Amino acid sequence: MDILDINTILYSAAFGLMLIGIGGIVISNHLMRIIFGIVLLEAGANLLLLLSTYHEGASAPIIVDGNVPAMMADPVPQALVLTAIVIGVGILALALSLAIRVQRAYGTLDMREVRLKLEQEISAAAGIDMPSSSEKPADIGEVPVNSVVQQESGS
Repeated sequence: MDILDINTILYSAAFGLMLIGIGGIVISNHLMRIIFGIVLLEAGANLLLLLSTYHEGASAPIIVDGNVPAMMADPVPQALVLTAIVIGVGILALALSLAIRVQRAYGTLDMREVRLKLEQEISAAAGIDMPSSSEKPADIGEVPVNSVVQQESGS
């Protein structure tokens, strides 16, 4: 068995697509990159599902003139992948339309900025101050809050 046969290349491509998609979802803060990561993850999963049912020399399960093929391909995974592709296109359309709405509402697709603006809107609507932490990092030249508490309790 050759190390670079077609099955090895295709399985590597499927796992590569899935890894790139997961990386795009986890690492990125930009909404479009997250959406494209989801698309790549879906494409890798579909390819992996098709590859898992592939058999060398198998033919379509169609009986013609009473001749039954010796080895037939299973049509169920192919039908599932076609269904998954249609569902994936619908999800992609929904995600892109929501990204357009986020861009229009907040002026950015950076999820950190969107979250900050959302927290500001919620705080303003509720009439309360923005949530903050006593563990926030100190500015340059400022004494950290924790060291002040430690100094007071140590004195």
